[in-house]
Parts: sequence; C-alpha cells; structure tokens
Amino acid sequence: MLQTLIDSEFLRYLVEQEFAPGDRLPPLAELSTQIGISVGKLREQLEVARMLGLVEASPRRGITRMEYRFLPPVRLSLLVALALDRRHFDAFSSLRAHLETAYWEEAVTSLTDEDKAYLRELVNTAKAKLNQQRIQIPYPEHRELHLTIFRRLHNPFVVGLLEAYWDAYEAVELNTYADYPYLQEVWDYHERIVDAIQAGDIPLGKQLLIDHMGLLSKRGISIETRRVPLAADAAAPS
Repeated sequence: MLQTLIDSEFLRYLVEQEFAPGDRLPPLAELSTQIGISVGKLREQLEVARMLGLVEASPRRGITRMEYRFLPPVRLSLLVALALDRRHFDAFSSLRAHLETAYWEEAVTSLTDEDKAYLRELVNTAKAKLNQQRIQIPYPEHRELHLTIFRRLHNPFVVGLLEAYWDAYEAVELNTYADYPYLQEVWDYHERIVDAIQAGDIPLGKQLLIDHMGLLSKRGISIETRRVPLAADAAAPS
C-alpha cells in the first residue's frame, strides 16, 4: 500500500484513520499511545505535517485536519530555492508560463459567467488605480486575475504551482515597483485577454496570454538585486 512508503508514523496514521478536513485529532498523549511513538518524536512528525499544510495545531483548538493543498510544501521549497539563488525565479517563471499556456483551454472553458464578470471587475479596478492622481500598483488585481482564470481546474497540483509563483513574485519584490508604461501595457493585455474570454475566442486569448508572458523579461530588472526573505519568514499561509 502507498502509505507504507511514507516515512512518518504520524502521516501514516492520518492516512489510515481517514480523517476528513475539519476533524479534530486526539490530544498528543493519546496520539502517542495510539501510534506507539514517544511524545517528543510525535511533536517532530506533527511539525512536518503542519509544514505540509495537512494539520493545524493551536493550544485552544488542538490538532485539526486540514484540506489537502499542494501549495504549502511547494512554497516552502521555492522560497528556500530563491534564498539560495534568486535566479531560480526565472526558471520557476518559465514553468508557470508553460503551465498557464498548456491548461488555458481547459481553464477558460470551465469559467462561469460570474467568473468572467469578476475578471472584468478586476480589470476595471486596476485601470482605475492606474488613472488616479496618485498611482497605485494594482498587484492584488494582477495576482487575482491570473489565479481566477485557472482556479476552477480540478487539479490541485497545477493550482498549487500557480499560487506558489505569485508568492515567489512577491518574495523577489516584483510587486512593489514598475514603471508606468509597463503597467499600462500589462493591463492593456489583461483587458484584451478578458475581452477574448468573454467573447469565447479561446485561441485569441491564448495568444494574448503568450504575448503577455514576454513582458516580464522586458522589464530590465535584475532579480539578483532583489532581497528574498528567508523561507521561515514567509512559510505561513497567506
């Protein structure tokens, strides 16, 4: 069985007991007896499960089983990679571009009318920010627009990788600055992409996405000059 390949008594226990998201687990002392390991070793394995996003532990609520997400372990590994070498961002950015291109048709055809209206709202909000006397960088709208397009994919691994990309984008601080012409070009692309989605022109939307992906490399920004926080500083879910 697959669980025999998992080198953690506590993780095997989670799988075998079939806890559902939101279920409370027994206290540590009881878990230690059930699993047959010391409380000290259990604490170590519990911390691994917490970092994987499988459980949440607090003094008042105890240990709670969480919904499986691919993001927590990917984000932790990625932030360590960026702390070691900022140039890893370029490699991960390339992976993200290929993922969005490959899953474009499946993602867009899964969008509801409400999703499409929300995408239009994001574009309008971003453009309003750019047209204010005191310009604001519409980074939250940028992240939300891309993730909304792919959010209905029934694939936690693709979604987790795409979510991790935006955490990396923040870690290398690309969300904190950009020249105004670049921002205008980005949101012109976004507006045209949403136009294509709402018109049902999937091939046009995909081509616009591909063209849009090339903008980051044209910014003339050296990733190596940006500070990347330690993984421990940013490991908690946002």
